[in-house]
Order: sequence, then structure tokens, then C-alpha cells
Amino acid sequence: MISIENVIYPLLVAFFATLWIHPRILEIAIMKNIVDNPDARKLQRRPVPVIGGIAVFFGLILGLSISQVITTNNIFIYAAVMCAMLYLGTIDDILNLTPRLRFIIEIAIVILLMAVSGDSINNFHGLWGIESIPAWVAYPLTIVASVGIINAINLIDGVNGLSTGYCIMSSSILAIHFYSSGNLPMTIISVSAVGAILPFFLHNVFGERTRMFIGDGGALVMGILMSIFMMNILSSGSHSSTLRISDMGLIPFCLAIMAIPVFDTLRVMSRRMLKGHSPFKADKTHLHHLFIDLGFSHVGTTCSILTLNALTIGAWYLSYKLGAPIDVQLYIVLALGILFTFVFYKYMRIQIAKKSKVYLAINKIATTTHLEDKSFWKAIRTFIDKI
Repeated sequence: MISIENVIYPLLVAFFATLWIHPRILEIAIMKNIVDNPDARKLQRRPVPVIGGIAVFFGLILGLSISQVITTNNIFIYAAVMCAMLYLGTIDDILNLTPRLRFIIEIAIVILLMAVSGDSINNFHGLWGIESIPAWVAYPLTIVASVGIINAINLIDGVNGLSTGYCIMSSSILAIHFYSSGNLPMTIISVSAVGAILPFFLHNVFGERTRMFIGDGGALVMGILMSIFMMNILSSGSHSSTLRISDMGLIPFCLAIMAIPVFDTLRVMSRRMLKGHSPFKADKTHLHHLFIDLGFSHVGTTCSILTLNALTIGAWYLSYKLGAPIDVQLYIVLALGILFTFVFYKYMRIQIAKKSKVYLAINKIATTTHLEDKSFWKAIRTFIDKI
């Protein structure tokens, strides 16, 4: 049984480490003009410092460093690939690398992770009656899934608090899963991630003078971290597999956690390719752009999308507890993922174009999410800017 001290101390150290270094990273970004400038595609109205991922990585590593899991073999490679992703993303923030080059480096980093850690998506854990799968299937599947997750997390980073709020929610759920499975190293990593991201999230959402974007560096760190979690759960011999109840679908569970980022990315990229464009061509067709066009604030957009993902996870959990077979659990997650991204997006775009009653009703609700001028919001902003 994992003691509560093993969970609380890394979380607190990660939290206060990020809180301490955040203003120092912010000062460097402003001094060196490392900012994200507004343009026709972006939603901010002024330049915003863009290297917040460095602060999050600092907190995460310090959280891990106070635990005995730092001596676990795989922790070193996990930290190394997160560091590599931080470098890659930060260089991209400053120099704007080509999507092709970044994509190739991401694949190389995932291959390195698989080779050194031994983790891969090599077990379906009973889905369609399949357990272990051969390496020639597992390795390409892991590369595609991991690189897809990395880019999905990066692409949802379009409004304040969305990517970080998503990772806080996901890491919290995964921490509970790993804790229940008796998986100490992954429990420590997930709670350290929550602790490290939370201070940044508060500044990103509520701050004004202290607001900073997490940038590609932070988004890629969070993306590879989510990939590490998924690979660990779906590897043969993992703690999750040894404690798995026959009716619990680990693949549906993982897909439910990743549902909105993954399905939204699939929708956006498939739409671009159908139009003859590069799948990496930037546009304003993400789900968060839809909510902004409906009239929601950044906070309202973040809460709405996180709610859709939480509903997907809740539906999976309910189906599992009601005894649904593993394949049915998967179909439920797939159906909701498609409904909340493909179908909902298309339907609401039609309603916006027609200025229909549905659009007007949602827009009326959306206007209530603009809280920036409320006295309580200003009080929170003042407090956050001071810490």
C-alpha cells in the first residue's frame, strides 16, 4: 500500500517549486522578448510571454527528486524524454521549426523512450479477446498513438487554461488509478504533474501581469507525459494489467481520458487533408474556436470542453460499473468522442451561420461566462498577480 506521504510531499514540492520560479521565468521572457504575438488566427490581443513550460518542468522534476522513485530505472528515461521535448518545443517557440522537422524529432524521441524503458502499447488487455500483440504491430502502433497524443495536447493549447486544465484533470484521474494499482513510480509522476501544472494554470487563467503561455515546450512535455501514462497502462506486465478486473477495459479507459483532444485533432487534420491542405496547416477550426464563436469566454470555453471530456470518462466508468463488455465500453467512448467533436462541431457551425434560435439560446448562456469585470474576479486576479 502506498503511504499518503509518498503522494502529498511530491505534490507540494512540485506546486511550490513552480510557484517560486514562475515570476523569474516570466521576467526572463519579457527581458528577452520571448513572446507570442497576436495575429489573425490567435485569440489574444497583446503579446504574451510563451515559455511557461520551463516553469512547469522545473516543478515536476523537483517533485520527483524528493521521492525514492527517482532511483527507479525508467524514471531517468522519462525525465530525459520530457527534457528533450522541452528543448524541442522551446526552440520551436523561439525559432519556429518546420512541422516536418518537429514531427521527425518527436518520432525519434518516442522510439528512444520505447527502446530504453521497454514500454509500448503491446497488450489489448482482453479487448476483442486479444491480450499480447507482436512487436511488429506494437511498435508502429505506439509511435502513431504517442505522436498523435503529443500533437493533440499541443493543438488544444488555444485558450487560457485548456491544455493545462485538461492535464490537471487527466493526471488527477490517472493518479487515482495508479494509486489503486499500487504503482508507486507512476503515482508520484502523476501527482507531481498536478502539483507542477496547478500554479501555472492559476496564473494563466486569472493572472494579468503574470499571465504566461505554456508554449510548445510545455505542451510537448505534457504530451509526452500523457503518452508515458498510456504506454505504462497498456504494456504487458504493468501494475494495471495485474490488477485488472476482467470487465474493466483499459483501452476504453485510456481513450476516454484522451477523447476530446484526440477526436478533435482527428477531425481538424482529416478536414484539412480532404481540402488538399497540409494536416499541420494552422487554422481556426478547433473545438475551442467554436466555443469562442458561440460567445464563450476563455474560461467558459475551457470549462465547457473539460466538461465534455469528463462526461466521456463518466460514461465509460458507468458502463464499466454496469458490467458492459470491454468492446461495448470502447464503442461508447468512440460514439461520444465522435458526437462531441465531429457531430457537435458541424451542427453548431450550421446554427451559427443561420443565427438560429439554438445559437441565440447558447449565445445567451455564453455571455454569462464573461467574468473579467466582476469584482470577485478582479480580487482573484489581484491576488494571483501578487504571488
